[in-house]
Amino acid sequence: MRSLLTFILLGLFYPSILLLTNANEKTIIYQIDIKKEIDNTTRLYLSNGLIEAQRLKAKAVLIHLNTYGGLLEAADSMRTSILYSPIPVYVFIDNNAASAGALISIACKKIYMRKGANIGAATVVNQTGAAMPDKYQSYMRSMIRSTAEALGKDTIIQQGDTIYKWKRDPRIAEAMVDERVVIPNLIDTGKVLTFTADEARKWGYCDGIAESTDEVITKYLGFQNYKLESYTPSWFDNIKGFLMNPMVQSILIIIIIGGIYFEMQSPGLGFPSIASLIAAILYFAPLYIDGLAQNWEILVFIAGVILIVAEIFIIPGFGIAGISGIICIIAGLTMSLLNNTDFNFEGVSGTEVGRASLTVLMGIGISFVLSIWISSKIGTKGIFKKVALNADLEKAVSTPIFNNLIGKEGIAATILRPSGKVNIDNELYDGVSESGFIEKGQRVKVIRFENAQVYVETI
Repeated sequence: MRSLLTFILLGLFYPSILLLTNANEKTIIYQIDIKKEIDNTTRLYLSNGLIEAQRLKAKAVLIHLNTYGGLLEAADSMRTSILYSPIPVYVFIDNNAASAGALISIACKKIYMRKGANIGAATVVNQTGAAMPDKYQSYMRSMIRSTAEALGKDTIIQQGDTIYKWKRDPRIAEAMVDERVVIPNLIDTGKVLTFTADEARKWGYCDGIAESTDEVITKYLGFQNYKLESYTPSWFDNIKGFLMNPMVQSILIIIIIGGIYFEMQSPGLGFPSIASLIAAILYFAPLYIDGLAQNWEILVFIAGVILIVAEIFIIPGFGIAGISGIICIIAGLTMSLLNNTDFNFEGVSGTEVGRASLTVLMGIGISFVLSIWISSKIGTKGIFKKVALNADLEKAVSTPIFNNLIGKEGIAATILRPSGKVNIDNELYDGVSESGFIEKGQRVKVIRFENAQVYVETI
């Protein structure tokens, strides 16, 4: 009887208890701060933040934005993540949403701005601030226009007529990029569009003016009883984002190629090969973790290095192995920057391919020029002669024992192209050919000794 009474009471009061519990439960709003240049670091902030927001079952994501712009490829990735986020994403522009920041803001469901904030000026520029050629502007125009179109249209009934009006006019978005776009009563030709908060609200590019994120959440989003969770970047995010910067990637490529070049000049495991190995790890590791670099792409790069090593130490001359190695290295470095799966490049745009190729080829070109320049400066007449330490070392190794080698004859213990090993009086020395390519076993004569190496010519 007592059990039956308890069951009846629970049945009567359980709905009230459940409602009381739900009333006390706070809605989770997730905030992501982006208050710096748009780059791969901020892209990681947004990507990781959206994943964390889904894990916490947040009802909304609010981006607290203040940026003058940044990398277009990072902004493109960020706006795509926002458009396809299962959780609605809103943005509060604290002060500036210029260039890439404007593209990211337009992708959000609603835009809120602080009084005095600005949005616009999305022209693609280079490192000096000069506008890029029209093919880059054309791509940006298309991207920002399609982003505005993605928000769709409002259905308005006026005097019995149904009117469909863009929530954000794509032509206005395009005017933020192209100075040739004219919007009557808004912008004339020759000017790139930038909105103030009031102007943006008038033309549909601001959904409300607020002074804080709390005001946005309570006044405009309508969440009174909420819990604010924020994304806290880790040191790993910052390092990973830094290493994925195109400029840093180019520098790493310079070190990789430069290390291989100098190792070819002076065979043997030493500083150049170690520097090249470390640079390769720093180049591929963040790309692999981010899912861009596939296993096979890294293996293509490694195969290229192995082919070049084989060309240096095993196969005489410079032929198929060397050329194939260079192609594999360039292919591995380039394809690791492209988002593909199992050699499927269907989703990769021509712009992405061009950008990846430019990053790799620029790094290789600069590395090649620097390597030749540095090689020409090393020696008794080069820049290192000015360093006292070098002078002392040269004196130390220029002992009578080594000076006595001048004029002696021996054989090439390895291929000299131009560096390798020579056998003089049954002793191995680091040798450099003054007669071009020298085959293994060919007789040579020592003509001078410098920098701990014997310089030889064919007899």
